[in-house]
Amino acid sequence: MKKGKGMKFVGDSRITAEKVRFIPKDYSEYPGKTEAFWPNFLLKEWLAGSVFLVGFLCLVLAHPAPLEGPADPTDAAYLPLPDWYFLFLYQLLKYEFASGTFFIVGALVMPGLAFGGLMLAPFLDKGKGRRPTKRPITVSLMLLGIASVFWLTWQAADHVDWDAKAEQNKPVPPGSTVEIDTEDPGYAVYEQSCLSCHGGELEGVAGPSLVGIEYSADEIKEIAVEGIGDMPPGQFDGTEEELQQLADFIVSTNEQAKEE
Repeated sequence: MKKGKGMKFVGDSRITAEKVRFIPKDYSEYPGKTEAFWPNFLLKEWLAGSVFLVGFLCLVLAHPAPLEGPADPTDAAYLPLPDWYFLFLYQLLKYEFASGTFFIVGALVMPGLAFGGLMLAPFLDKGKGRRPTKRPITVSLMLLGIASVFWLTWQAADHVDWDAKAEQNKPVPPGSTVEIDTEDPGYAVYEQSCLSCHGGELEGVAGPSLVGIEYSADEIKEIAVEGIGDMPPGQFDGTEEELQQLADFIVSTNEQAKEE
């Protein structure tokens, strides 16, 4: 029995009649240090993720990924490249300190230290401050890592003609085979200069398919003489008349493919 507003009964004398509830302090008392998970923090995460997703989708629509044809193990001139997010590791293995006898350093040791540092970062840096100025060592290492990845990726991609590479290795769409006019004078020139790499039906063998390309006759003549991408110059050594016949034959074959 307690004095005050009347009597209160409890079933167990070990339980206090007046149980004090734990009420956390208001978040306004800790400006800049903490915030409510719902809805404050979660809403910010959703907004940041949505902005990134929309930007990524716009980038994909503006610059679609260049698709290549099926892998050809007989093409010794093909230069395989990893996906863009591994280009920095690909470039790292080109340097003397990370290749050859030091291959293990570039392939395992350096990436292992970098990714291991990211995993251990929460345990190594236990500072309570959230501002970058309060975590100079961690922020410096992170900026160094980001700059290294960007620089190595740029160096790996800078020397590659991606448009020519995609055009050369364009996959042949279904139903793109056409009937070849073997009586065309350009086909005889094609047999002498191009058939071994591009196939009897222009389907592509060691070289890419010539069916479905968008080049004009003048562009084909220039490529046949000067080369493009992995195709070296000097592959055609005929006369100017034969070169024109070859270009007209390839263009007419592609026009026929479009009609079909």
